[in-house]
Amino acid sequence: MPLPPSSSTQRSPTKMLERALSSRRNALYADEAAAENDAVAADESKTKKHLPISFFTTRITNYLTRTGPVWPCLLLLALVLLLIFSLIFNSRRFVCVSPYDPVSRSGFFGFDGLESDFGSLGVPWCRSKHGKTVEWTSKDLIKGLEVFVPIYETRPIKNNQFGMGFDHSFGLWFIAQWLKPDLMIESGAFKGHSTWVLRQAMPDTPIITLTPRHPEKYLKKGPAYVDGNCTYFSGKDFLDFGSIDWRKLMKKHGITDLGRVLIFFDDHQNELKRVRQALKAGFRHLVFEDNYDTGTGDHYSLRQICDQPYIRGGGHSCFKDSDEARIRSRRKKFWEKAVDIDELCGPGEAWWGVRGYMLDDFNNSKSNKLISFSEHFQNSRFVESILDVYWEVPPVAGPSLTHQTRYDPARAVTPVVEDGRYGLFQRLGLTRLDPSVFNGYTQMAYLQIYKQ
Repeated sequence: MPLPPSSSTQRSPTKMLERALSSRRNALYADEAAAENDAVAADESKTKKHLPISFFTTRITNYLTRTGPVWPCLLLLALVLLLIFSLIFNSRRFVCVSPYDPVSRSGFFGFDGLESDFGSLGVPWCRSKHGKTVEWTSKDLIKGLEVFVPIYETRPIKNNQFGMGFDHSFGLWFIAQWLKPDLMIESGAFKGHSTWVLRQAMPDTPIITLTPRHPEKYLKKGPAYVDGNCTYFSGKDFLDFGSIDWRKLMKKHGITDLGRVLIFFDDHQNELKRVRQALKAGFRHLVFEDNYDTGTGDHYSLRQICDQPYIRGGGHSCFKDSDEARIRSRRKKFWEKAVDIDELCGPGEAWWGVRGYMLDDFNNSKSNKLISFSEHFQNSRFVESILDVYWEVPPVAGPSLTHQTRYDPARAVTPVVEDGRYGLFQRLGLTRLDPSVFNGYTQMAYLQIYKQ
């Protein structure tokens, strides 16, 4: 027996008619949709392997027609975002900033390859007579680091302020250890750290040290190193490198082949003068610790001499609206030793040396000389005529690893351990060293003079 309709389910004839018509429309549309889907499925099963292009374009057109102008706007937005990200990840090609500064790197440029900074302003490389280069490779340098890091941790002078840091200590040790000379000579020893480095490379090789003040004098105030197998010319016995009768002294030490002698200069003297003196004496293997970049330092360096317009990365414009001026100005904000155009250029737009000067003897005004560009050019031609090999010791690691903030990577060669290779940096034991030991890099250079 059917239940009587409740008051809540009772409807007026008009409302009941609208409900009936509505249900019929829904059923009709549902039947039509089902029929359409069946037809599409049948078409797909027939044309699955050979669908015409017009089929897809028609579907897309119908879809966009139903959805209105929203999708074209979204597609345009996607293209704009793609363009922005492309500019971010390629911006280093247009603007150079420090890879060390975390704000500039992540906030403006993104995390792209930090090594792109190295050499971006050019690295003036002295051209050798016959295009020769050193025998060792980057793999040899990495193997050398594995050996040297534990040695460096035993150094007697832990805080070698105003002396060599880790980069140059490793460079000197590696060169001496590779060449294995019969005698080592150093001009400028300070507290004796470089003497200690040479001794670690060659435990039994005699050393001759020329330094105005004997390292033992520093022992009264703190750590220093005095070597037992070293002949010191210091104090009252001090003689400048250019004042010694080297033939006589070499004969006294039993040295007949001067090509088996390694000279290390850390005396802040005009390096062109030192090269001429070494050439006259007959020495062939030279290392210059402070190979200052153009516009910096307290003496005329090989790097400055070889900074010529015909060298890649050499020669400079003093025009303040030039691309170089803008790049240098920006980099000056991030790197302490970076040089802007105002510092680089002296009167008459003289950019060579230091504002047109050939500095000497710790920037001694009595020894400094103002030179013309023609003289500067002739100096480079002379060096090239006697140079067999030129090589600059690379930074041990990139600034994002060492956290150094002094030298500008844009004027330096690619480091041994490039930015981003933290695993290698850690494996070599470099994370155990204080970051301050990485702040003394000044492009140490090794020269091999052509055998006359």
